[in-house]
Amino acid sequence: MPRAPDFTHEAAALALGHTRIAGVDEVGRGPLAGPVTAAAVVLDPAHIPEGLNDSKALSAARRTVLAARIREVAEVSVAHASVEEIDLLNILRASHLAMVRALHGLSRPAGFALIDGNRLPEGLAMPGRAVVRGDALCLSIAAASIVAKEVRDALMRDLAQQFPGYGWEHNAGYPSKAHKQALLDLGISPHHRRSFRPIHNILYQDK
Repeated sequence: MPRAPDFTHEAAALALGHTRIAGVDEVGRGPLAGPVTAAAVVLDPAHIPEGLNDSKALSAARRTVLAARIREVAEVSVAHASVEEIDLLNILRASHLAMVRALHGLSRPAGFALIDGNRLPEGLAMPGRAVVRGDALCLSIAAASIVAKEVRDALMRDLAQQFPGYGWEHNAGYPSKAHKQALLDLGISPHHRRSFRPIHNILYQDK
């Protein structure tokens, strides 16, 4: 059984003299539609919600409960990079842009950033460490993954009301079978990522 995330990475940063440790994660690198969303969370070591884990390991109902609890006891900032920015920059750079924006959105600057992934974003305004599989290993990053997913899923449900038929309320823009069929039936919406191969192929299949 895989172990739950813990406070080891935060404790190591605190031991080096850093304060205000922010965990940062993004959601939405794989979808064909919608922005990429990042959250930065500064946990209070004395008030860490129980049950924090990688958002992908939690049910939707549990994520909703935990996201609300995180906001009650921690400092949270959420930011996005748009579909246009994804297409202009590429998805990795857009994900990093959303992460930097989330950090900048904190009410007070973080002193150290724990970033999910294998590299630090460009333009990071504080020291940091990249943590591979951080959402499954590090409590602050796990908290960020929960908040980011909760926000992005809600955003995609709202977009599904404006652009029905793609199933975004269920698939959050990911390339499900129904979503791909809807692309053939309904065409491309303004919220689809034109740099992603399935969308690009539909747009240019006749050219």
